[in-house]
Amino acid sequence: MLEPMLLKAPLKDYLWGGNRLKNEYGKESDLDIVAESWELSCHEAGLSVIDSGAHKGETLAAFLAGAGKAVLGSKAQDRDYFPLLIKFIDAKGDLSVQVHPDDEYALREEGEQGKTEMWYVVDAEPDASLIYGFQQKISKEEFEQRIADNTLLEVCNKVPVHKGDVFFIKAGTLHAIGSGILIYEVQQSSNLTYRVYDYGRVGKDGKPRQLHIDKALAVTKLEVPQAVSGNTVDIDLFPDMDIRLLAECKYFKVYHGSLQGDSTMCAGEDSFHCLTVLDGTLSLTVNDVSLKVAKGRTVFVPAGLGRYQLQGQAAFILSKL
Repeated sequence: MLEPMLLKAPLKDYLWGGNRLKNEYGKESDLDIVAESWELSCHEAGLSVIDSGAHKGETLAAFLAGAGKAVLGSKAQDRDYFPLLIKFIDAKGDLSVQVHPDDEYALREEGEQGKTEMWYVVDAEPDASLIYGFQQKISKEEFEQRIADNTLLEVCNKVPVHKGDVFFIKAGTLHAIGSGILIYEVQQSSNLTYRVYDYGRVGKDGKPRQLHIDKALAVTKLEVPQAVSGNTVDIDLFPDMDIRLLAECKYFKVYHGSLQGDSTMCAGEDSFHCLTVLDGTLSLTVNDVSLKVAKGRTVFVPAGLGRYQLQGQAAFILSKL
């Protein structure tokens, strides 16, 4: 019988991270730094573990291998991989200036999917900012020269960031999350990142972190992004709940929900649901199964589960195909 499943996230201790995910979002770890929490992942670099029900203790990937593609939904039937990777990112320091390849390049050169992603800004310190593309169109020669002489930041598009902002980062877009920003990221299931500038930092081995200049030169779109922030659309369909569509593309559809009471949702045959609570607590109930989903927790709802009940006062993100 299908049932919703709480997930336990693998955690990453990248050097630019902070401790908000431990202190405010309930991530238990012996790590001094928790930079990322991979809330929904079947990627080999970090596997989500089921934390409730009959399959507790199994990785989500192992469960899906046994359950079959039907639990992912009809939109995933032509894919031989789990399509999404969803994260919290706590940027205490600046992330590297980087770019991700598209599917065509990534499959040809790396044997992996490309990486288009979206960011929802969960929180941001005053005066926080990020890099989103270029101020104006530049040539490949200028791009390469500015990387070489450390003047790249002079032509990057620096954007102020506020809580609730949405950014759609299409593959090929140069970008960097700035310090003091907490992000919820929905992306293709890929771990391909090409760094082009890293502020001269060194890794745990005391050596400068690797840059990927040639690959970045091959995939970066050297132009001004079409839009700085994604447009959100209010959807008035559910009782006691406000829903906003944050982003939609061929890879994912992402909503922000604000629940004040009781409401009903439906995981149809087309796609699974992934819900992460950003604030407050909600109860998710279907048949005789009820899960308490606290702040910072994520639940996987299989496709075809049908109607399920939400109750409580909470802000959450819903992602699907």
